[in-house]
Amino acid sequence: MKLIVGLGNPGYEYQQTPHNLGFKAIDRLADACGKHLSRLEGQALTVSTEMAGEHVVLAKPQTYMNLSGLAVSRLLRNYDLTPRDLLVLVDEIDLPLGMLRIRPRGSAGGHNGMKSIIGALDTGDFPRLRLGVRPESGVEDYVSYLLKPFQPSDRKVIEEMLELAGEAVRVIISEGVQRAMNRFNRKARES
Repeated sequence: MKLIVGLGNPGYEYQQTPHNLGFKAIDRLADACGKHLSRLEGQALTVSTEMAGEHVVLAKPQTYMNLSGLAVSRLLRNYDLTPRDLLVLVDEIDLPLGMLRIRPRGSAGGHNGMKSIIGALDTGDFPRLRLGVRPESGVEDYVSYLLKPFQPSDRKVIEEMLELAGEAVRVIISEGVQRAMNRFNRKARES
């Protein structure tokens, strides 16, 4: 069994923001399985499903980004899983919009949601799929940028990235992190 967690903030005002790409990726995975995240469990919305021949729990913490670790640690305990059974999908301001980056472990890289998870689990030894959100033009205030809705002109790139992220998650589950890294750690498909 795997726990796949997308990071974001609950609430309508955050739905279309860069900081909620983890939530959007989880919703996309659930939709592909014909499921909807509706069960409130361990401070997260969850759904159980099958993906790439594996039983998985998809989750969206409802604790707000900076406290994501509370929900993740509770879910791991509830399902008797270890951090290695976890996959976190998270926005990444250091990657250009459309780029994916899979890592088997690592630091928080300045991301408060990841800091919370690493702190709650007392380890960074879990895989993560980072979803690039940095725009082509420079950003002066990262916090404002991450919490404002994407520009309509970004929708196509975001849709392509979410599609690619879904494929990457299935490869991680079925073939492992290393194979997924070899295949997906590059810029999203060019149009």
